[in-house]
Parts: sequence; structure tokens; C-alpha cells
Amino acid sequence: MTNTDMKTRTATTLDLGGDLVVRRVGLGTMRLADGPGRPADPTAAPIWTPPADRDAALALLREAVELGVQFIDTADAYALGGGEELVGEALHPYREGVVVATKVGVARPSAGEWVPLGHPAYLRQQAELSLRRLRTDRIDLLQLHRVDPDVPLEDQIGALKRLQDEGKVRHIGLSEVTVEQLEAARAVAPIAAVQNLYNLAARDHEPVVDYAERNGIAFLPFFPVAMGAHAAPGGTVAEVAAELGATPAQTALAWLLRRSPAILPIPGTTSPAHVAENLAALDLELSADQAARLDALAG
Repeated sequence: MTNTDMKTRTATTLDLGGDLVVRRVGLGTMRLADGPGRPADPTAAPIWTPPADRDAALALLREAVELGVQFIDTADAYALGGGEELVGEALHPYREGVVVATKVGVARPSAGEWVPLGHPAYLRQQAELSLRRLRTDRIDLLQLHRVDPDVPLEDQIGALKRLQDEGKVRHIGLSEVTVEQLEAARAVAPIAAVQNLYNLAARDHEPVVDYAERNGIAFLPFFPVAMGAHAAPGGTVAEVAAELGATPAQTALAWLLRRSPAILPIPGTTSPAHVAENLAALDLELSADQAARLDALAG
């Protein structure tokens, strides 16, 4: 066996914040909002109204936990709090080992607007509402959804830190930030996680991935299975998937899991079958050659 044929065992769990050990494939809940008429492109979805089939969404969340998902990600901006309400209704009282993360810091004045709003009073208000909707007295991971350029970052992180000091937040995270912003935030409070757009086709945040790994910070890539042109039949992803006996989506997740032990993908779905498929990616092992071929797609 040559070096390029060898497989490296990928860790299947991650220690979030030093005290929360979770399986390294979670569930993003953004796709559980909306009703009929949502755009085909998930990155363009308004995420404005609760799901048309509420019972199906509740069942999906419960089934995900039964299948072994331990990390659930939502946000107060999803369906104007409707996403958090779904999570609370479906999963409370929370099973031991289940970690729920949410985000505050984006206002939704209309279906097409996502406006960063980091005023400390607003962040605190939204966190209090999140606590109620999630039916909990402490949020496992509260993330700043977007940095508001009109408010000093230290004030935004300071508002989350005060909630943490009061016992209402266990860990603090950030979303869509640079290394410089991450370092500035860490000067105010410990940062347990960062959630940025990252996948086979979108790798602008490579420096953030590396920084997170060096500093014991979880990196939560959203839209983790988006592959763009790489998803074409007969392409490299399809070839590697066929070699593994896996789907292209599982292959994309396996690449992320191998890319860094800090990565915890949070794919979204409305299908229990897809939840099971995503979790099965934890059992895939890319050879060095397969990983190198997928790495090369960055160009």
C-alpha cells in the first residue's frame, strides 16, 4: 500500500467550548422555515414564515435526535423566531447530550432584508426572547449572527458576555467573521465557535478554519454540501463518491471532516433520510489521494 492509498481515521466527535462533546455532523434548521414558494436556491430563501407542514418539521427534529444528531443550529431571524419555537416545541425537555445553538444580531424588517443590528440593548432583548422560545434558562451557544459595522465590536461581544456572566449563555460564538474580527472578539470574551460559509466550492475562509483549529475553536460551516459546478455528473466529486460507495453530499461532508478536526458541518434538510445520510458521512474515510483530488477543486 502506498502513502497515497492510506486512509486517516477522522475523529467523529468534537469538544465544543471545552465541556460539550458532540457528534461532528449537526443539523442546521434554516430550511425548516418557509411555507410554499421558497426559492430553489437555499442561499436566497427568505426564511420568513413557519413551515407549511409544522408537524413534519417537528417530526424531523425529533427523528434527527433519535438518529444521533447532537448539535442543532437555529437563529432568532429564521421565520421571525418561528425556527426557535419549532426547536423548543420539538425537543424540550432536551435530551442529555443535545446542544442547541442560536444566533442574534440580525433584524428582519421585511422578507427580503437581513440587517445587522448589534446594539447591545437589541442583542439582549433578542437573547431573552430566544430563551423563551427555546424553553430553556441557558443557551448552549449564542452566536452573533453578523457583525454590525455601526456598533463597536467590543460592545456587541460585551453584551453577549454579560449574558454569559449572568448564566443565561453557556458559550459565545460568531458568524461570518474574519480572523481579525475573531481576535478582537476574543479580547473581550472567550469564543467557542465561529460559523462561516465554507464548502468545497467556497473556501474564502481558509484562514479562519486554520485559526480556529490552532485555538481550539469549533468551526461550523454553513451550506456545507454546496458544491456548485463541482456537483456535475462525472466530475471529481462524483468519481470519489463512486469509489467510496457514497453520495456526492456525503463525500463533500467527508472532505470537510478531514479538512480540520475543528470542523462541525451543519447541513440542513427537511428529510429524515437525508439526516441519516449526512450522519453516515462520519464513517467515510478519504484516502490521501482522494482528499488531494478534492483539495485541487479549489482552483
